[in-house]
Amino acid sequence: MRTFISIEIPTSIKKEIEKIQKHLPEFNGKKIELKNLHLTLKFLGEISKEKVGQVKEKLIKVKFDSFKTEINSLGIFSEKFIRIIWLHLKNCEELQKEIDAKLEDLFEKENRFMSHLTIARVKKIKDKKRFLSELKKIKIKPIKFRISSFYLMESKLSEQGPKYSVIGKYILK
Repeated sequence: MRTFISIEIPTSIKKEIEKIQKHLPEFNGKKIELKNLHLTLKFLGEISKEKVGQVKEKLIKVKFDSFKTEINSLGIFSEKFIRIIWLHLKNCEELQKEIDAKLEDLFEKENRFMSHLTIARVKKIKDKKRFLSELKKIKIKPIKFRISSFYLMESKLSEQGPKYSVIGKYILK
């Protein structure tokens, strides 16, 4: 099973993200469908059903308070090689570290976690300089919401795109 641990985005917030997506400069690629928007806390990759059971047992032991997050900026990873357009989510790093700690005997720790929500995947840009200039003009008003759970998800890839399904839900205090 191809698996990951994520925070799901509330529907009302997805509608705000959709407004941001509509303002993105022109590019060849794909805007992420609203139903697929999520913040990946840890990608586990292909694991057996037995290992999924072990992961579930460890995730039950995550003790973490619910918290407020905020979408507060738009970005890309590299101006030279633009492939992902993302939104930053504040305050998610500590939950990610807690999950990492619970899974440390099963998976390597995440060394480069950056709390980002992918909103578009870029294949090609005609005019990179213009694209970057237009992207920088997009101002994000802070979008605040509460995180009260996280999920263990399965991802099935197909020609129509990924299909995600919940394997486990974990409520924060």
